[in-house]
Amino acid sequence: MIVSRLIFLIFLVSGWCSAQGYENKTDNILLVYLSRTNNTKVVAEMIHENVGGDLVALELKNPYPQNYKSIVAQVAEENRTGFLPPLKTQINMDKYDTVFLGFPTWGMQLPPPIKSFLTRHDLKDKTVIPFNTNAGYGIGSSFRTVESLCSDCNILEGFSVTGGIERDGIYLAIKGNRKVEVKELLVEWLEKLKPLTIKN
Repeated sequence: MIVSRLIFLIFLVSGWCSAQGYENKTDNILLVYLSRTNNTKVVAEMIHENVGGDLVALELKNPYPQNYKSIVAQVAEENRTGFLPPLKTQINMDKYDTVFLGFPTWGMQLPPPIKSFLTRHDLKDKTVIPFNTNAGYGIGSSFRTVESLCSDCNILEGFSVTGGIERDGIYLAIKGNRKVEVKELLVEWLEKLKPLTIKN
């Protein structure tokens, strides 16, 4: 039953970008994401399969340490001081109207690299759609921070699911049966967005 429903929902969304009245098909869609344990990456790839567009992983000029305690300490200090880590990834935003923005919850906040992206790229008048993975504690203040940094954007309802728990040594969790469950939830979310993302 779940599989058949999933197939039906995917069929519905597969017509999203070719729907009547959609401008330039998927040329104006950007999917940009930050992922440490690959859970957010998996969700980004699911969205890309359904809506198309350009899929871009954010990279830092100076990557974070692999050690969990070290990155937690560094991110806490960046949040305390307001430091925005420089990005290796640079994107020309002129061609995009819609931006799917993916990130994990770090310390119940928006990760500093996402703050860097939003601060250093002009998203004025663009449609921004956040999506998130977390360790079971939710989005924290991350979606509110996106709103504050994108005050001149059209921000749509976000998507959030539980992924890995790096602290406990659980890394990629969105796989197997869990991946099927997340995909079904994601397709339902995309269907709800569809009337707002198709131009008349």
